[in-house]
Amino acid sequence: MPDTPDLNADALPEDAPYIADTTRWVERAVIGLNLCPFARAPLVQGKLRLRVSHARDTDALLDDLCGELQSLNALAPDECETGLLIHPFVLNDFLDYNDFLDVADAAVQTLGLEGIWQVATFNPRYQFADTSPDDIANFSNRSPWPTLHLLREASVERAMASMSDTDAIYRNNIATLERLGHTGWQALWRDGKG
Repeated sequence: MPDTPDLNADALPEDAPYIADTTRWVERAVIGLNLCPFARAPLVQGKLRLRVSHARDTDALLDDLCGELQSLNALAPDECETGLLIHPFVLNDFLDYNDFLDVADAAVQTLGLEGIWQVATFNPRYQFADTSPDDIANFSNRSPWPTLHLLREASVERAMASMSDTDAIYRNNIATLERLGHTGWQALWRDGKG
């Protein structure tokens, strides 16, 4: 297997804590708890790109999102399969964040990338409809920082085709998180564990 370039090698030094927190979350929660059965391969193969937006308002975040979508689209799928755009300084309120998703979807369409890329969501205060804020189910989508997950449609379609029951992912996540509970979730983040 040829060496793959580090997709995050050109990150700014001040981005390191956000990238480290997010990588730890991907490794310990997303992959470690198998919350997304498709996440391991892009990480292990070096096909996951993490970028930090320093935007302080939604207009600047939209600019960063458009730029990142274009950068990712310029990379071949065998170079980069998915990207995480971490934006710690804007949209920390979940309802504002949730409202921004329509803007993100419109950006994909405006850039002519509909059917090629899609945007998924993670937020430290993520809350599914009809749940209480402390419901453990919400933790399946809780990241250390607000994050837009940029996915290649072809990768999503391949992953979905490989499963007979894609709804099982959500059901399994809920069962895993209920077994783990809040105490177990907190234990994931203690140093020396993982």
